[in-house]
Amino acid sequence: MKLGVVILAAGQGTRMRSRRPKVLHQLAGRPLLQHVIDTAFELSPDRVVVVHGHGGDEVRRVIGDERLNWVEQPEQRGTGHAVRQALPALEGLDRVLVLYGDVPLIRAASLRRLIDTTESAMGLMTVELADPTGYGRIVRDEAGNVLRIVEEKDADDAEKTIREINTGIMLVGLERLRVWLERLSPDNAQGEYYLTDIIAMAVHEGVAVHVAQPEEAVEAEGVNDRAQLAALERVYQQWQAEALMADGVTLRDPARLDLRGTLKAGMDVELDVNVILEGEVVLGDNVRVGANTVLRNVTVEDDVTILENCVIDSAHIGSGCHIGPFSRIRPGAELVGGAHVGNFVEIKNSTIGLGSKVNHLSYIGDTDMGADVNIGAGTITCNYDGVNKHRTLIGDNAFIGSNTALVAPVSVGDGATIGAGSVITRDAPADKLTLARGRQVTIDGWTRPTKEEG
Repeated sequence: MKLGVVILAAGQGTRMRSRRPKVLHQLAGRPLLQHVIDTAFELSPDRVVVVHGHGGDEVRRVIGDERLNWVEQPEQRGTGHAVRQALPALEGLDRVLVLYGDVPLIRAASLRRLIDTTESAMGLMTVELADPTGYGRIVRDEAGNVLRIVEEKDADDAEKTIREINTGIMLVGLERLRVWLERLSPDNAQGEYYLTDIIAMAVHEGVAVHVAQPEEAVEAEGVNDRAQLAALERVYQQWQAEALMADGVTLRDPARLDLRGTLKAGMDVELDVNVILEGEVVLGDNVRVGANTVLRNVTVEDDVTILENCVIDSAHIGSGCHIGPFSRIRPGAELVGGAHVGNFVEIKNSTIGLGSKVNHLSYIGDTDMGADVNIGAGTITCNYDGVNKHRTLIGDNAFIGSNTALVAPVSVGDGATIGAGSVITRDAPADKLTLARGRQVTIDGWTRPTKEEG
């Protein structure tokens, strides 16, 4: 049977108090809606339709997934009205699974359980909550069969005591769905077309309502405000931490990890507290990452130590390197292997050769550095002339003295030594000492200024 998925993502989310559409607020570095879309595609559906409304142009631009079918709900008149807008995009399908763009934690395994459980034209996902306030209640008969769903604003006192609630997620045969949607009425406290009203229609027609529940109740929780977003962020991060530890990663404190992308980790990887991983991160065997470090779209090979408070972005770190503390490795940087990059060093768009050392207070930008180079403290490559960027070439075994400025474009030959405090504007030859300093002068009779009286 051909399966379609409809994701409702048209709400404004006024309680978020934001100009951004609610479904674009991020959880673990991805929009809420993107989480739902990714889960939907895990089910291998024949079609995925997203119903957008508030900020629809921005939603489509940010998501940018060509596999999706987009449908506009120009005015928000309830969930039933939203699904009705999607009907033309569902032609040729047999069953429709309805999901929500602000319910990001629903898992594919839970949805498969609903799909497998539902043999008739109607399946419903419910959960039981200790405090069901705010949710539609599942009303059953004495035999336990589902009769209808009553929204809290329309529920009487007895119905409000029911703990089983509607998640809104349902699976419906397309032909019956089409008929039932036409029968919906806005005769309720909200004046909206409730999709949930089709449950009573199914019961009235003798269609059994099959019920499934997610693995964890939190999967069905939606995001309506910033507090709920923060709570679901912590749940999602805990899930990821548990998965990493199951794969052999050591986390010094699982509650203080943020994985905002993907991590592929080798054997015996250790992450200290408050490490943030963004984008695609690959860590080889025996990698140690210190506290408060950010890794973003980084590949780190085996036996690398990254000390505390480093930021490494879009770079490649070769095996055996030692980085930090307080190092910043910017996009386009490659440490070939065995390199040392120390405190308050910034490297951008540069190659640091095998075994080379940049240990203190230096900026290396747009540079090709050979092997076994030593960069003294306070060295900078002056790569920008105010208009264009220029490269610096440093040969193998070069020694650059402290507080040197290499004014690109410039080349330092193999084995060259640059005296401390030099400003190098021309190529320095191999195996020679090059100095570029002003003559030291002492001024006799000079006195310091003094503060004027009065």
